[in-house]
Amino acid sequence: MAKPDKKPEKKKDNVTRNLVIGMVSLVLVVGVGVSYSTNRADSNASVPASVEKSEGYGIVFNKELTGVPKVDIWEDFQCPYCKFFETAMGDYLETLVREKQAKVVYHMASFLGQESVRASNAANCAVEEGRFIEFHQALYDVQASENSGIFSNKNLVEIGKRLGITSPTFESCVNDNKFGDTVKKVGESMAKNNVQGTPTVFINGKPWNRSSSDFVLDEFKAAVEAAKQ
Repeated sequence: MAKPDKKPEKKKDNVTRNLVIGMVSLVLVVGVGVSYSTNRADSNASVPASVEKSEGYGIVFNKELTGVPKVDIWEDFQCPYCKFFETAMGDYLETLVREKQAKVVYHMASFLGQESVRASNAANCAVEEGRFIEFHQALYDVQASENSGIFSNKNLVEIGKRLGITSPTFESCVNDNKFGDTVKKVGESMAKNNVQGTPTVFINGKPWNRSSSDFVLDEFKAAVEAAKQ
């Protein structure tokens, strides 16, 4: 679990190296990862979501549902363990959303640096376009080292375009940091919700504690199914 504590200092040479890696990743990985996300988007209708103050400014799917499990997910787009979680659980979570089997709330934190702030802002911009699911997946597809340059505003806009988000309003939303205050409030709500790191998951308000360091899909499914009873 990645925690918002002090990180080891990086050598100056590594900073330049990571910037290069980040830009190369955009060229090499975005073409693969985002094209995959685009294919999924082509075969599935977009699902509306909303940013709800009552949910700590989380991104809420199926807010109208009652009598179903509620899954709260706390992530940071730069957190490598969040990527592991999404790789294991992402398709299942999307099924829960699309088939209206659960209310799912994403709380996109930003404690790992300015690129986390930019990525979370852009994800909120994608909510306005009805494309959070695809955009959220694409950012994990291209995740690189922390603050390596991969989540610049320019790259975030380009990722959106590769997903078919071409509206000028999305680009201006990203560049103007439209949801900067929302992102800040999500971060401020971590302590209130006893979230000490990412990923953190609650099912019906109770922490999901996995039995090992691995993210096991069957184990997570069982916990959600139990919450339906």
